[in-house]
Amino acid sequence: MTIPPIEPPTSRNREKRYTPDIGQLNLKDTGDQREASALRDELDMLQEENDVIIDKLRRAEERREEAEARARELEKQVAALGEGVSLEAKLLSRKEAALRQREAALKAAKQTNDGRDDEISVLRRDVENLKDEAATALEHLQEAESEAKALRSMTQRMVLTQEEMEEVVLKRCWLARYWGLAVKHGICTDISLSKHEHWSSLAPLPFEVVISAGQKAKEESWNRGGNDPDRSKLVRDISDLTGEGNIESMLSVEMGLRELASLKVEDAVVLALAQQRRLNLVRQYSLDSKSTGDPKFMEAFELSEEEAEDVLFKEAWLTYFWRRAKAHGVEEDIAEERLQFWITRSGQSPTSHDAVDVERGLLELRKLGIEQQLWEASRKEIDQSSSSTAANHKPNADSETS
Repeated sequence: MTIPPIEPPTSRNREKRYTPDIGQLNLKDTGDQREASALRDELDMLQEENDVIIDKLRRAEERREEAEARARELEKQVAALGEGVSLEAKLLSRKEAALRQREAALKAAKQTNDGRDDEISVLRRDVENLKDEAATALEHLQEAESEAKALRSMTQRMVLTQEEMEEVVLKRCWLARYWGLAVKHGICTDISLSKHEHWSSLAPLPFEVVISAGQKAKEESWNRGGNDPDRSKLVRDISDLTGEGNIESMLSVEMGLRELASLKVEDAVVLALAQQRRLNLVRQYSLDSKSTGDPKFMEAFELSEEEAEDVLFKEAWLTYFWRRAKAHGVEEDIAEERLQFWITRSGQSPTSHDAVDVERGLLELRKLGIEQQLWEASRKEIDQSSSSTAANHKPNADSETS
């Protein structure tokens, strides 16, 4: 689906925009002051909401840590129980085999000595008792395996897949990049520097990593469930950057992204870049009086180097997520079309139209909840994998005990 371009301003509006009017400027200053005051109030409210969210997430993390500790303790107990029951079952099997051998020997001796019938009867009763004990041990073993299966499932859900870990790293890159731009343009100066230092320590090359991920998605070399060596290399590189692979990493970046959104840092960065470009255009326009009415001003204009880099960064981001959406069957009716659209755009020099398109693309990504749908699809695959593993394990256990 092609996103319609924005109609550029007409020359009449442009002339009105550049007509000096001191009275209007004074009114604008007053309006700006009111708007700034309103924005500060809104920022305070958002900060309070953010503090509440962070507190809730902290309590959830504490509960998760307690559950994880209980799970580890239960897993140790189940492992010890399973080993004991398995050993007991093996010993009983050996005893049963020995008794069967003795029974066979007594049957052979019965032909010559009928006086041993009583001993054979006793041995048969012993064999029956041993069979009952073996059946009881088998029940205990099955119960232990059931508990172990539940613990394995819980453990698997606490660990991120390779694809989920890639998403964590890309989101860290997003946070590192926009907190860095916030520092550069004087946005949220009270916290931006510390935030940038934190996230950049986890993602020292945010632009390069996201562009690389977008390029891999563009080449369509990451097949679902494939073992592509280039992808494995990137996964290893990502692991080197993080050293983590549990769900705590995902919670951390989600908290960071919510904080970034609540403070509207991304919007402020885009606005700062646009204002800087607008000043450059004003200077160019004032130096070249003949440019009035030039058709090039009626079309898309080139972006500054920093704006172009931001557009490329977001295009790679959109390409990566739509590639994953297509691979997992998320939004199947539009995923292929969106992927091809962003692949085509990624090979062009960014213009003002592209800047508008990427913002619309990011908004669409949020409205459709693509990231949430990808998370749910990944968790569903983990559950299915756990079920199939348990189903394969059960026949093997039955064959060992039989």
